[in-house]
Amino acid sequence: MKVENIKPLIGATVEVTRAELQDDAVAQRCRDLLEERGVLVFPRIGLSDEEQLAFTDKLGTRVNFTNRVPGGDEATPDVYTVTLDPEINMEPEYVLGTFFWHADGMTQDIPPPFASVLSARKVAPKGGQTEFCSTYAAYEALSEEEKREIADLRVVHTVTAAVREVATPEELDPTRRAFKHEHPLVWTHQNGHKSLLIGYTADYVVGQSKPEGRALLVRLLEWTGQAAFTYRHQWQEGDLVAWNNTGALHRVIPYSADSGRMMHRTSVAGFEEVA
Repeated sequence: MKVENIKPLIGATVEVTRAELQDDAVAQRCRDLLEERGVLVFPRIGLSDEEQLAFTDKLGTRVNFTNRVPGGDEATPDVYTVTLDPEINMEPEYVLGTFFWHADGMTQDIPPPFASVLSARKVAPKGGQTEFCSTYAAYEALSEEEKREIADLRVVHTVTAAVREVATPEELDPTRRAFKHEHPLVWTHQNGHKSLLIGYTADYVVGQSKPEGRALLVRLLEWTGQAAFTYRHQWQEGDLVAWNNTGALHRVIPYSADSGRMMHRTSVAGFEEVA
């Protein structure tokens, strides 16, 4: 396999055949690269759902936390179809919420998924690019004073915050409206590295007024989304992108509901609790 870094602090392009992705040594190298580079791009590799699931299983234990929402298992069991097509997705709020920085699974009662794997089935003629930013690099670049100030803060993540810009709480399914989890603002991983645990799911800082806490979260999100820590992927049909969901946020550039854009996502289970 040939690996080429995209930017100094994030991203790598991987050239490998479809068959080679099923090799144990290749899969382990990809998992190591997810830790090192955050985002891996496999240009126009054109995996089928079955091949994508097999690669996902090679990276770790498969997890499906969206099988009860529109698009869950639409194409194949454990494959989530990401689309605004109203025939598939009757609750567009959750896809529209992905227009804003987030990590997958932050409001679920599971360890955050280690990795997300996304393939392009149909791209939008305008918009639809996906941006990624490294929460590892963003934390490391903070001053020592800033690190001390946020070291012990905790943040409540909610579904209502995730879709705040596109829907009111009353518009959400009542069973998902109550999803809420408290996480540390600074995630100390098992390998000793630290990352910021932020994004639009972050609702408020425990022990601070909402204006004060949300202002802090906005500043950190703006900091993390700066160009040095960010990579924007211009999709082509057949592209496969995998990213370390525990060390990177992502968002999609807005696209229209009638664009036909359709992506298939699979997920690798997390292996460490946040706290």
